[in-house]
Amino acid sequence: MDGSSMLKNQSFESSKVIAVTCISSIYANNFVVMGSLVGEKDGIIRSVSDTPPTHYQVIIQSFSLLFENAEKYESAEFEAGGYKWKLVLHPNGNKSKNVEDHISLYLAMADATSLPPGWEVSAVFRLFLLDQNQDNYLIVQDSQRKQRRFRRLTPEWGFDQFIPITVFCDSSNGYLVDDTCELGAEVFVRKERSTGKGECLKMIKDPGRFNHLWKIENLEKLDSNYDSREFTAAGYKWKMQLYPKGIDSGTGSHLSLYLVLADLASLTPPSKIYADYSLVLSNEVGTNCVSYKENHWFSASSRESGSANFIPLRFCLEPAYKYLVKDCFLVEAEVTIRGIASPL
Repeated sequence: MDGSSMLKNQSFESSKVIAVTCISSIYANNFVVMGSLVGEKDGIIRSVSDTPPTHYQVIIQSFSLLFENAEKYESAEFEAGGYKWKLVLHPNGNKSKNVEDHISLYLAMADATSLPPGWEVSAVFRLFLLDQNQDNYLIVQDSQRKQRRFRRLTPEWGFDQFIPITVFCDSSNGYLVDDTCELGAEVFVRKERSTGKGECLKMIKDPGRFNHLWKIENLEKLDSNYDSREFTAAGYKWKMQLYPKGIDSGTGSHLSLYLVLADLASLTPPSKIYADYSLVLSNEVGTNCVSYKENHWFSASSRESGSANFIPLRFCLEPAYKYLVKDCFLVEAEVTIRGIASPL
């Protein structure tokens, strides 16, 4: 009879959590069976002890019903080394990692998101499984008491293949007796440290596209730079900036046009925004247009991008070119946000 069938033949009455903790991976030919001990394999040490786990224990009754009805069970929080932890059990294997025919078990920091930016906690942990026949514990841990680093991005460590289901379900091995088992954990925090400042870059799979239209009037009367009203794209404020007499290499000969990140208050280093954008100049009747396309990492130190030589001034001012109609023309910005880098 396989492990699944063995579990289905048992009934569920109640589930009582007494204790929780860590994880390991074990194979059928590398197990504690009938009191024999196999030591180290694949970077994992397996041993037996009469001493129960120091920090947490979990007793699960009617395990078969948990197996049949829940993909995952998370224990209550417990404290060790000044931090809160929990045990994460996948009774039928961790499906997100394509685990089959094994129980998966992990130790997780209960609220890793509350850690300060760049903070990590190094800990050594041991997992316990009670052999009810021998009244001792199978202990599983990384070889050489390897430390694992718990942090925001990796708050969980453990073993995908904690124990084969068939071995676990065979009552002669003592791990599941009368549909009841007991797990346990010990966690020893070795050190804590800050990795310093950092950033997180998030690229956007399906970016939105934002448009803003700006009407320019009385071009010949404009002397200094001229700003559009601010508009919002991806939660940040932007504007267009026009130099009617040109700037830099376009001074005196070209109209210069830029897209500017206006919202500097919420963009502190090392924040950056990666955007595709286009700037299009046209007349009101839409018969003539000129466009400029670019991509740029916008930041507090590089907040604008565009062209100093967007269009020769004579094209705008001379009626023959038909860009200026009734002394006005239109400028449109189209902005697509591709990625956002923000501090940790």
